[in-house]
Amino acid sequence: MRNRKVMGLIVAMVMALTVVLAGCGGKDEPASASVAPAASPSAAASAAADIKVDSKTVDAIKKRGKLVAGVKFDTNLFGLKDPASGKVEGFDIDIAKALAKKILGDETKLELKEVTSKTRIPLLQNGDIDIIIATMTITEERKQQVEFSDVYFMAGQSLLVKKGSPLKSIADLKKADKVLAVKGSTSATNIRAKAPEATVLEFENYQDAFTALKAGQGTALTTDNAILFGMMKQDAGYEMVGGTFTEEPYGMAIVKGDTGFVSVVNELLADMKKSGDYAKLYESWMGVKPEN
Repeated sequence: MRNRKVMGLIVAMVMALTVVLAGCGGKDEPASASVAPAASPSAAASAAADIKVDSKTVDAIKKRGKLVAGVKFDTNLFGLKDPASGKVEGFDIDIAKALAKKILGDETKLELKEVTSKTRIPLLQNGDIDIIIATMTITEERKQQVEFSDVYFMAGQSLLVKKGSPLKSIADLKKADKVLAVKGSTSATNIRAKAPEATVLEFENYQDAFTALKAGQGTALTTDNAILFGMMKQDAGYEMVGGTFTEEPYGMAIVKGDTGFVSVVNELLADMKKSGDYAKLYESWMGVKPEN
């Protein structure tokens, strides 16, 4: 009797131990199977980790998870919005995509905000955008308000007229002529200095100015040749005359004091030129190879 009791106790203990072990195995196995293997760092994480710079803007971009770029919506070849699709395309847009990819590892992590020549600096200073990439000429006056990147596009101011116009150069502008320009642009300042007799009419954006030219409100429209080239593509009835009479080095603008972000942008430009990506991008939009 005693032996039977001992044997019964042993059997009970073995059975209890088996249940415990089975219970442990049943709990861990599915959890292990449902957990995916540790992924290698994403391209975005790698890119962000690679950029170690003292920059409040870069820190904000990483924290937000997207770059907010101020671009033109009305400038063919640089930043033009398709009214049907809502898509904005151009040289400046592709530069913004490359910058988003450099910082966040993904060119789609980008928000495009419309700026004009008049609104772009206030929007940057107010923190509404991280950077201006919007056909902005580097000037000493503007350097007092913003930091500039290296030159990313070299343009020159010219005149756009209707084909057959008697106006052939800036020297032909007289008192009776009306020249159309955009508010807040260096073009308006330059034309007043170069042709003081002519009347300058300023518009909010390039499309408004071009529409006014086609409506006969002015003799010529003046801005950088790169922008005028885009207008000529829109309407073959117009042409540039007289060549260029200024040099307009375009720079990307960054909030004053954030030299760390400037170094990131300049590194991007240098890398793009070294790899040949810049030349490909330039030619795809402008139709010609860059001079340097």
